[in-house]
Amino acid sequence: MAVKLRLRRDGRRHYAFFHLVAADSRAPRDGRFIEKLGYYNPNTNPPDIRFNHERVLYWLQNGAQPTETVRSLLSREGILLKLHLWRKGKSPEEIEAAYQLWKAQKEAKLASKK
Repeated sequence: MAVKLRLRRDGRRHYAFFHLVAADSRAPRDGRFIEKLGYYNPNTNPPDIRFNHERVLYWLQNGAQPTETVRSLLSREGILLKLHLWRKGKSPEEIEAAYQLWKAQKEAKLASKK
């Protein structure tokens, strides 16, 4: 069974928000899924993105393939950075330290733009 991480549409007409789910690649977009991993609301400014980092990393480490949109969201959240460091054989402490440094740099960059 090939597992995909993809967005599942919810909300009403003209006001969609999405849940990130792990689903069988053969299942329909809004159909059966294995597990809910978070949500993405593009209607707010900035968009509201909340993912369960541990579970997303679990699925990625076990071979789940994200769609292009999900990949960009995971990259924006730093989850793909954690996956990259894990694949290089870094310890959990090193991964968390690198993530916190990346997050601080990202927040400083956003603050400088404001």
